[in-house]
Amino acid sequence: QVELVESGGGLVQAGGSLRLSCTASGGTFRTYAMGWFRQAPGKEREFVVAISGSGENTHYADSVKGRFTISKDNAKNIVYLQMDSLKPEDTAVYYCAADRTMATVMGLRDGMDYWGKGTLVTVSS
Repeated sequence: QVELVESGGGLVQAGGSLRLSCTASGGTFRTYAMGWFRQAPGKEREFVVAISGSGENTHYADSVKGRFTISKDNAKNIVYLQMDSLKPEDTAVYYCAADRTMATVMGLRDGMDYWGKGTLVTVSS
C-alpha cells in the first residue's frame, strides 16, 4: 500500500510561483510513474503532468507546458511540481497520483493505483 501526501498549496498572485510536493510512503517508489492532476470548481479532474519511474521521461498538458516543471527524487520518495507564471485558471485542487504504468498517470487509462487527498492552489488576479 502506497500513501501519497501533497503539500505546498496556497494563495498566490497571478504571475507568481508555487512548488508542490508529494511525499510517498510504502511501496518501491522508483517503480511507480507519478502524475499530477487538478480539479477546478465545477469542472472535471484533468491531467497536468506525468513523470516516469526513473524520472527520465515527462509529459505535460499543453495548458502548463513551459510554465510547470515536474521532478522526481527517488532517494527521498518525493515528486515535485514547480509552478511558475501562474494564472487564475490554474486555480484548482491538485492531486498527486501513482501507478506502475506511465499511460495511466498520463490520464490515458483508468484505474490509477493510488491518489493523494489533494492540496488547494488559488491564484488571484
